[in-house]
Amino acid sequence: MPDVSDQTTVVLDGSPSMTGLYARAFVGVARSTLGRLPVPGLGGGSPGLPGTVLVLGDVEVQRERVIAYSRVCGFRLRDESPPTYPHLLTFPLQMALMASSDFPFPVVGLVHIANRIDQHRPVRAQERLDLTVWADGLRPHDRGTQVDLRAEVRVSDELAWESTSTYLHVERSSAPAGDREAAKPDGRRNGKGKRSAVSVPPPPRPPVTIWEIPGDIGRRYGDVSGDRNPIHLHTLSAKLFGMPRAIAHGMWLKARCLAALEAHQPPALRAEVRFRLPVLLPSRVSFSAWPEGSAEQFSVRDRRGEKPHLDGSVAPL
Repeated sequence: MPDVSDQTTVVLDGSPSMTGLYARAFVGVARSTLGRLPVPGLGGGSPGLPGTVLVLGDVEVQRERVIAYSRVCGFRLRDESPPTYPHLLTFPLQMALMASSDFPFPVVGLVHIANRIDQHRPVRAQERLDLTVWADGLRPHDRGTQVDLRAEVRVSDELAWESTSTYLHVERSSAPAGDREAAKPDGRRNGKGKRSAVSVPPPPRPPVTIWEIPGDIGRRYGDVSGDRNPIHLHTLSAKLFGMPRAIAHGMWLKARCLAALEAHQPPALRAEVRFRLPVLLPSRVSFSAWPEGSAEQFSVRDRRGEKPHLDGSVAPL
């Protein structure tokens, strides 16, 4: 939990409408000619993070929605929700923070670069949950500035689940080299600070399987999650935002990986991923997994095993 001494807690009476939040965000971009005025969804209200903690209580885990989510992501059907499912419940609160007038960056254009989930115990169907979300960790990145959206899920004051979603605001001028986050495989640098000519290495193990990702998975995941960002739905709407085709949701891809490793997962776990290159829809990708100590490492790359889409691990918590 954040230090509430310097935060304002806002108790919501219902989950924010994702449709309304995206509409606000896109209207904010359309009104960008207003400069740095604090337009909701446009950012710029403050150079720092909003001192707001959003709380939503008594949220029911709906069995029908858990079943629909499990089918879209490939999980077995059971009375416990998958480890990634609570993200669906907390994401509207994250969007509400990022679309507020005092958030420092426009929500449209933020890049989801990493996600960590700590599941202390599985969340069960029909349990009543209390959700808490806040922003934290504003810091430099090699390509701009990154920020964490933190979330907690409690059941009768018991911490059951928490997550950190890291977003990148890409900027033309980067931070001093000493303050930058280490470059990742899709942007490696050599000791002189120049981009390396070395190609991205193949995954450390041969692909276990080839996944055929259908062109409608963005719409199907959007229907069950409520996240109907246009870049995930259709080629035409994705092109309006600079994408050649619609792209898969990053959290769907993470869920699909965990579903493939479901048999190896303990009840209490930590699942971490870094998102690399987007997966264009439709696509064929390669999925690899291999043990490393107590963890199971996994990777998604293109069908040739060259271009990286996602790297991650799942381990006992």
